[in-house]
Amino acid sequence: MTGGIYGLIGVGIVIIYKATQVFNFAVGTLMTLGALICVSLLTQFHLPFWLAVPATLVIAGLIGVIIERVGLRPLLSQPVLSLVMATLAIESILRGLMLMIWTGYTISFPSGLFPGKTIFIGPLFISHEFLYAFAIALVSFSLIGLFFYKTHTGLKMRVTAESHDVAMALGVNITTIFALAWMLAVVVGTLSGIIIGNRLGLQVIITSSLAFKALPAIMFGGLDSVAGAIIGGLIVGVLEKMAGGYIDPKIAEITPYIILLLILMIRPEGLFGMKRIERI
Repeated sequence: MTGGIYGLIGVGIVIIYKATQVFNFAVGTLMTLGALICVSLLTQFHLPFWLAVPATLVIAGLIGVIIERVGLRPLLSQPVLSLVMATLAIESILRGLMLMIWTGYTISFPSGLFPGKTIFIGPLFISHEFLYAFAIALVSFSLIGLFFYKTHTGLKMRVTAESHDVAMALGVNITTIFALAWMLAVVVGTLSGIIIGNRLGLQVIITSSLAFKALPAIMFGGLDSVAGAIIGGLIVGVLEKMAGGYIDPKIAEITPYIILLLILMIRPEGLFGMKRIERI
């Protein structure tokens, strides 16, 4: 169940990397920002949950487009490192704004959003909240897969991910694709934030840092593979919980990063990532 959430966060990172070749270090703050907006719509504007979530996702998509248009598009002609540093700047700015608006205290979703009770399967017990989260993650994975492989826009995004020059030669407006990638990634990240926030509560610093647990997942599967992010998330989530259950609960916190280090040493491109070989 936890791995499904990691995979969903990882997909948001991979979407932007595939389209722009830029690693988004602001994924954690964007995830937290979207979830905090959802909480505000629920508690301050008293919207029902079924309406607050779609409204939040629309707002998140607009935020993604604005960030790409204002913060990153002027840097397209600059080295990739400049774009990566821009995402770090965006991360710091958003974190500061969230602390100003929502403070650094824990903010909880209203109780009872997901009805049900804990399910016991022999010695295992699974919270109904995690079951809903996993079901949402699976549906999201399916929709993203259909979008990439069954739509014309998804084909354009795949071409752009393979080669910007080839995409432009085929008449693809890559700046539009970049904006679409950011919009889709922030929407997916926000959905992850809502799932995590409903389970653990939201705290600007802590919740934002949780997103980096998806790094081992995407490195395991491959930084440029959406399917790899999903599979990697599931595997890392299982290994983390097994380490915590069979060895020590404290080990669970560092298990994803141990996996990350091993992957980088053994197979840096991941299981499904593309290995490029250059000959001189």
